[in-house]
Amino acid sequence: MSTLRNRVQLIGRVGNDPEVKSFEGGKKLATVSIATSESYKNEKGERVEQTEWHRVVAWGKIAEIIEQFVTKGREIAIDGKLTHRSYDDKDGTKRFMTEVVANDVQLLGTK
Repeated sequence: MSTLRNRVQLIGRVGNDPEVKSFEGGKKLATVSIATSESYKNEKGERVEQTEWHRVVAWGKIAEIIEQFVTKGREIAIDGKLTHRSYDDKDGTKRFMTEVVANDVQLLGTK
């Protein structure tokens, strides 16, 4: 392994309709959350399902595809990288956020 890469691949269901913002020059930003689930049996033999929510952001052409074709409940595959950022909220409290920046999106199945 000569180089390590920051790469994330997720397949999940969209939890909300995408939020799309347009900027000068026509560049777009799409934000959407997706849920991934896995199940396992606990020590009592009961089936347990665990769901994780992921915030996904996409720019440019990927954002346009999300805007046109992605709706709440749709199953999608995302390929991208994990990013972390911080900001100060309205009360001055520092908040931290983890996001997946999408490099590719594939539409899977139907809603």
